[in-house]
Amino acid sequence: MKAYNLCHKPRCNGLSLGLLIVFDFLSCFAYAETLYHEFVVEATPQKRLCRTRSVITVNGQFPGPTLEARDGDTLVIKVINSARYNVSIHWHGIHQKGTPWADGPEYVTQCPIQPGASYTYRFTIEDQEGTLWWHAHSRWLRATVYGALIIYPKPGSSYPFSMPNLEIPILLGEWWNRDPLDVLRQAIFTGAGPNVSDAYTINGQPGDLYRCSRKGTVKFFVNFGDLVLLRIINAALNQQLFFTITNHKLTVVGADAAYNKPFTASVIILGPGQTTNVLLSADQTPRRYYMAARAYTSAQNVPFDNTTTTAILEYIAAPCSVQKGIPLRPTLPRLPAYNDTTTVTAFSRQLKSPTRVNVPTEIDESLFFTVGLGFVNCIPGPQCQGPNNTRFAASINNVSFVLPRKASLLQAYYQNIPGVFTTDFPAVPPVTFDYTGNVSRALWQPVFGTKLYQLEFSSRVQIVLQDTAILAAEDHPMHLHGYDFYVVGQGFGNFDPGRDTANFNLIDPPQRNTIDVPVGGWAVIRFVADNPGVWLMHCHIDAHLTWGLAMSFLVEDGVGESQLIMPPPEDFPPC
Repeated sequence: MKAYNLCHKPRCNGLSLGLLIVFDFLSCFAYAETLYHEFVVEATPQKRLCRTRSVITVNGQFPGPTLEARDGDTLVIKVINSARYNVSIHWHGIHQKGTPWADGPEYVTQCPIQPGASYTYRFTIEDQEGTLWWHAHSRWLRATVYGALIIYPKPGSSYPFSMPNLEIPILLGEWWNRDPLDVLRQAIFTGAGPNVSDAYTINGQPGDLYRCSRKGTVKFFVNFGDLVLLRIINAALNQQLFFTITNHKLTVVGADAAYNKPFTASVIILGPGQTTNVLLSADQTPRRYYMAARAYTSAQNVPFDNTTTTAILEYIAAPCSVQKGIPLRPTLPRLPAYNDTTTVTAFSRQLKSPTRVNVPTEIDESLFFTVGLGFVNCIPGPQCQGPNNTRFAASINNVSFVLPRKASLLQAYYQNIPGVFTTDFPAVPPVTFDYTGNVSRALWQPVFGTKLYQLEFSSRVQIVLQDTAILAAEDHPMHLHGYDFYVVGQGFGNFDPGRDTANFNLIDPPQRNTIDVPVGGWAVIRFVADNPGVWLMHCHIDAHLTWGLAMSFLVEDGVGESQLIMPPPEDFPPC
């Protein structure tokens, strides 16, 4: 196995002018460095699908800059808000041990950075490597404010697979011809579902199958025989996505910055927020091949963007058409049907940790969370345009999460500010019902509140995440801030502890930070609450988050300085 060596590689590779870099190369003799960056959040004209509109970007880039670091590095990122909206940045998947003030979700760990203001995020990467990403965590700004965060092994360490010749970040996204915040405002006002996107994107470009997009189609160039590591990120706002490449097999080697037992797939599935690393062998006839992504949607009778985004994988020695002297047109790969849950399930079941892992077996906190959509009854009118004159809502255990405004949750906890939250989030649903069956209309309307669930430091936690069919059963990508967790079981129907617990994988379950709860089914996760702070758990479909499909854990301090929440930084944004 060849050791991974970064000594030849500029650490700022891929970052454009406008991102402040304090150094060009990392010392090959140091085990950790402090990496300084500057993010300027601003409006930038972007043209897609025959139209030009102003887009909120970082340093004028869409997607934003790729950050590269090693396990053990400390990152210092100054975010300057030159846009017209409040903003905060979340470092998705970073544990933030000892630095909960840097996690980023607005009104949870910080108040947002106001226009004209700045905030410096400081955090150290500890025992993590792989592909993560960063994104805005303020309303729907992450539609365009996002980028890759790549963590390489420490010097002298290696990948647990053959050294690739080439590494390529692949960021899957969504594009609206309107300002996404206008789409959000309309949905909030009407109470109905938001308008679906106009296109999906690969590294910011829709690709050949949309109007006026062919000239901007992204192309990736490889040599025959190359081993290529693709770091794939689903940055889409509201949509799970299938991804594939014509005539090429993909060897899955990692997900959510954790390695797995390698397995081969022709199609992979990513929920919003998830990342997947795959190895591709460039061993096909030299020519052009499409890579493509399109929607997986599990809910019935729900509108979705039924389009396909493409990019081109081109062999450098690819032949040209003799008649026209231009490269041969690629062929489209075969993608699953938009509702192909069988393919999704088969892919998910193959994900396992590479070796035996230390899964908590004795449980201190056994929680049962129902997740799903609902309705709020209201007087018919322009603000009640949901089904049957209602407004959409979403909840966990019938509580629709409400963000505070006068202080962030973490600030309120640390400074003992009263009246911001309560700690009475229910450990189980207030009412037992047939969660995936024909749900009574009396159970459709949630209660609204800012309720936290309090955990003692180092408590061993199990959560059953149960989908519900109140509106429609649907796959929900649930993300837990501040932690990775082990997925010890998944299945369909209502979770049955007497039957399903016996089938838990306590040997080599996959480690993740975002788990797709199967449509009409359940997932069970376990973790140790050894990171004090206030940590958001939410559906990473932003429409569902907007409707309240979220909750927060309050993890108490332990003993000793390393187990305590430190004071907030001096430039902490005010509310």
